[in-house]
Amino acid sequence: MELIEILIQGKKYRVPAELTIQKAMEYAGFQIVRGCGCRGGVCGACAAVYRTHGNYKIKVGLACVTQVEEGMMITNLPYFPSNKALYRLENLTPSGETLSTFYPELYRCLGCNTCTKMCPQEIPVMEVVAACQRGDIRKAAELSQECVMCGLCAARCPAEISPHLVAILCRRLHGRYLFPPYAHVIRRLEQIDRGEYDQEMERLLHLNEEELREEYKKAQADKRVV
Repeated sequence: MELIEILIQGKKYRVPAELTIQKAMEYAGFQIVRGCGCRGGVCGACAAVYRTHGNYKIKVGLACVTQVEEGMMITNLPYFPSNKALYRLENLTPSGETLSTFYPELYRCLGCNTCTKMCPQEIPVMEVVAACQRGDIRKAAELSQECVMCGLCAARCPAEISPHLVAILCRRLHGRYLFPPYAHVIRRLEQIDRGEYDQEMERLLHLNEEELREEYKKAQADKRVV
């Protein structure tokens, strides 16, 4: 097993070279209480900031999928404090005025593109902000679809904008007001309301783990979802 030397929050550790940042921290004895999440690069809970040996640039990534390197200097950032607007979606309208009401700092954007450079998902964050400034909620929602809410864009924004929070508001507005509902989804919801799946759900709730696995395999084979 090849061991490499890394620095975690300023202290040196030797860890296996094939580990991710998250697993390397646990190997080194860190108990990750916050910032462990899905462990599959989906939830954005394990944002990490690091530098690699001989490189002056600050790099970012999700700790659960970013592999360690020799001489890497690491700190984790499981949560970045951002001003989060509180609202009830059903009381809003999908407009630029709504965005500016809850996030007026949007118009402080300097166009520096630092947010885009920080995004581990390679989202064009500055374009998302520009779309929000224009009130183009549909465009902002489409561009930010892969956002996992890690908050790294907000961590480096010199204008102190929280692009990830504005983006999720756009996606919510888009989903509720601008995206046409699928007829088959509406039909299925009506069937659920009528109780047509109550008996099947009750049966599934009483299956053990192995039986559930078999049900899943069967559903995959039948090209349907149980």
